[in-house]
Amino acid sequence: MRREHVVGPPTRHHPREARDYEPGRFLKEFPLHTVIREDGSADPDEVVLPDAEALRLYRWMVLNRALDERMITLQRQGRIGFYIGSIGEEATVLGTAAAMDERDWIFPCYREHGAALLRGMPLVTFVCDLFGNGGDAMKGRQMPCHEAWRPGRFTSISSPIATQVSQAMGGAWAAKLKGEEMVAITYFGEGATSAHDFHTGLNFAAVRKIPVVFVCRNNGWAISVPRERQTASETIAQKAIAYGMRGERVDGNDLLAVYAATRRARARAAAGEGPTLLECVTYRIEGHSTSDDPRAYRPAELVEPWKRKDPILRMRRYLSRRGALDEAQDAALRDEVREQIQVALKEAEAFPAKPPIETLFADVYEEPLWQQREQLAEIEAAVAADPRAANPRHSDA
Repeated sequence: MRREHVVGPPTRHHPREARDYEPGRFLKEFPLHTVIREDGSADPDEVVLPDAEALRLYRWMVLNRALDERMITLQRQGRIGFYIGSIGEEATVLGTAAAMDERDWIFPCYREHGAALLRGMPLVTFVCDLFGNGGDAMKGRQMPCHEAWRPGRFTSISSPIATQVSQAMGGAWAAKLKGEEMVAITYFGEGATSAHDFHTGLNFAAVRKIPVVFVCRNNGWAISVPRERQTASETIAQKAIAYGMRGERVDGNDLLAVYAATRRARARAAAGEGPTLLECVTYRIEGHSTSDDPRAYRPAELVEPWKRKDPILRMRRYLSRRGALDEAQDAALRDEVREQIQVALKEAEAFPAKPPIETLFADVYEEPLWQQREQLAEIEAAVAADPRAANPRHSDA
């Protein structure tokens, strides 16, 4: 009897092409692009930033590092509850953010504080968000390191893994439908490439040619899971092949290389050529967050080689070679940054310890519901009768 679904002879097992098993294939197809060598030298033809702009971004990198170090100290002192930073990843964060246009929206992960500050978020506002006090733009509703800055088109950070990927795709699609000239950029770690939002976001963006730059901060670790246990792929960039989009792999500790790759990706997106998956190869020097002790799963000898690849050290050597920065200027810059952080801390600590009670119902609906107004009146009456009602812990804070 003829079976219509049979379209050929009986299936036999055929070994795959040897090419499919060739070690290093995708490392060749997606070479690591670098502009600044570890000694600070660079090919002049590859330099895309004038010295003044490179120096400006270097200052942001130094501020980002000093801020992370100071906030980790505050968390250890019990002054903030949590912190997650980007020590060792500053070139990836600031190189990508600086390469986008001001009209573009940023959909961050949770290590892109430097991008928020670059987009104009006041340092004191960022610190208030960590405290959750009266100056907190999030009105105490988010945990620390989950800031948002609407004036700078920097969307709210959220903890679930990879949700920002599909959100960025949706935001860019909406802009495309409205005829707005906007390219979205979103960040995620290599661990997020195993999450369903990664696949959904990239597939939909590629099919519709949505203007998005997908930035994977491949920092070697998905919390305690090393990259080689996270994916069998030789590179993250090669994952772009499955979705029919462009993929690039760049030295994430090289500010100029990151900037150039992001500019290329943005230009393609703006020209209607669709999204790009950009893999920035860097390393997470510290723990995943202040709640993590990497010594429990990561030998110290794995970290030492990456400390020598420090993106700030490399950028400083580059600027020094160019005659744009000497030791005295660098020392003065670092003193200025530390003072800036200290001033922001003092200003933040001057705010009331908590947001005003009436902000409980602000920004939930366009206008508070009558039930909310009644509840607010009850709360205000309870606090008036006994101020301790505003503080369930009954402390003096």
